[in-house]
Amino acid sequence: MEPKNRQSKDHAMVKLTRRVKDLALAYGASAVGIVTREMLEGGPPSADISYVLPTARSAVSFCVPLDKGLIDGWFSKKGLTAHFKDNIQKNTISSGISLELANYLNQKGFPSTPLTANTAYRSDTKGGYLDEKPPVSHRYLAVRSGVGFFGLSGNVLTPREGAAVILGSVVTEAELIPTEPLAKDENYCDDCRLCEASCASGFINGKERVSITLGGVDFSYTRKRHHSRCDYVCGGFAGLHKSGKWSTWSPARFPIPEEDEAFYPALLNAIGPYLKRPGQDIAVFNVIMPGDKVELTCGNCQLICHPDKDVRKARYKMLTQSGVVVQNADGTREAVTPEKAKAHLEKMDDDRRALYE
Repeated sequence: MEPKNRQSKDHAMVKLTRRVKDLALAYGASAVGIVTREMLEGGPPSADISYVLPTARSAVSFCVPLDKGLIDGWFSKKGLTAHFKDNIQKNTISSGISLELANYLNQKGFPSTPLTANTAYRSDTKGGYLDEKPPVSHRYLAVRSGVGFFGLSGNVLTPREGAAVILGSVVTEAELIPTEPLAKDENYCDDCRLCEASCASGFINGKERVSITLGGVDFSYTRKRHHSRCDYVCGGFAGLHKSGKWSTWSPARFPIPEEDEAFYPALLNAIGPYLKRPGQDIAVFNVIMPGDKVELTCGNCQLICHPDKDVRKARYKMLTQSGVVVQNADGTREAVTPEKAKAHLEKMDDDRRALYE
């Protein structure tokens, strides 16, 4: 028979866990999970929650859905600003939930650390912030706690929203009641590879898988190529697909190298033109980017992945038939045919054209 104080503690943790989940859901999350320190053992460095709180016993994982109604406009090149703003707002909401939840737990007497949704990196790796290694991986916490599962892309897929979510986490000293990973048969990823096909940078390898073990549970996804590929294309420094038939929302068409080693020099060469082109009214603030700001012009691998394969196919068709983005003299962007895009560039003087190719 368990001692009364243990029973009382267990009851208190059940109650606290329920309150924690209620708070996250009430403030905008669509799914919440709990993972313990032991459930993350054996994982990569960013699965170690004690990195941000040495006394950590558990972590809360949750996701905030992006507005699904804005995704078609993004792929069809009919709506740049709406989804961009929604993405920033949902990242802010995720970070805000983390802060509110940590504050709640701290006031309950359990030291807790909130984790920002994005653009937070470790400074003690070989390359510091430029290595883009998170203090704690939201993805690892999400898949181990059952918020979602890994797709081929390495993005976390949720049963209801697909990958179109922003993840968030809080690390705490409280011994919250853990949740289990989703069953493998709930993973709708069928290796359709539309995530890979929609990535102009070639970031998703698609051919070689990597596996990780978190607390005795195995997970796998495709190996990624160097992260500078994603910085280069998603950040708007370039964006023309190798077919020449479609682009991201970036009007630039600088070469997208085949070899990883060539990406960092390509990125450096594209920074000058990037800073001189008319920018958008909104931006993501990121300390590793020139001017501390970066555009969002892609995210295709995340947005294309929907539980319904017909939706995925429809989004891919929108993307590949959306045309090529060009930038007008007043800074506005529009999608035109590849032929019109070439003619648009040919009309520019050499100095202006050098900003784009």
